Amino acid sequence: MKWAPIVISGTFLLCAAAAAEGPQVTRISQFSGKAVPRFETLKFAAVNGRSGPSREQSVVWRYERKGLPLLIIKETRDWRRVRDPSGDEVWVHARMLEPGSAAMMQAPFTLRETPDLASREIAAVEKGVLVELGTCEAGWCQVIAGGFRGWAPQSTLWGADTGEAGL
Repeated sequence: MKWAPIVISGTFLLCAAAAAEGPQVTRISQFSGKAVPRFETLKFAAVNGRSGPSREQSVVWRYERKGLPLLIIKETRDWRRVRDPSGDEVWVHARMLEPGSAAMMQAPFTLRETPDLASREIAAVEKGVLVELGTCEAGWCQVIAGGFRGWAPQSTLWGADTGEAGL
């Protein structure tokens, strides 16, 4: 009988470890009715990121890049807790965000004609460039950058996969 607590504890730890390695949990927000986590983009060229969900809270960041994809990780009625490409988390008013199909290059990459490293090179895209995100399949996403359409590895795109943010 002395082994029962150890066996039960061991089983619990194994189940917890398996759950931690499993797929991320997406939930539907009671405030917006949308999935959380999800990506949205900055609606304006100047948006304040605050330390808490209120205009009385201090401004931590001032984002000055319309279209920047941000990962929404928490919501209140009027505010969204977001993670930016550098990993910082702040609160942004919901009116400052909009659904979008933008992604940001996390590393320089040469777009390919097809989702294959051996395919023809289309155009070089630098780190930090915002691209229009198309469909993603088998670890590759179709993007448009500066009028060039091509494929980039999904792992190089902030805004293409909510799992990339470690949630």
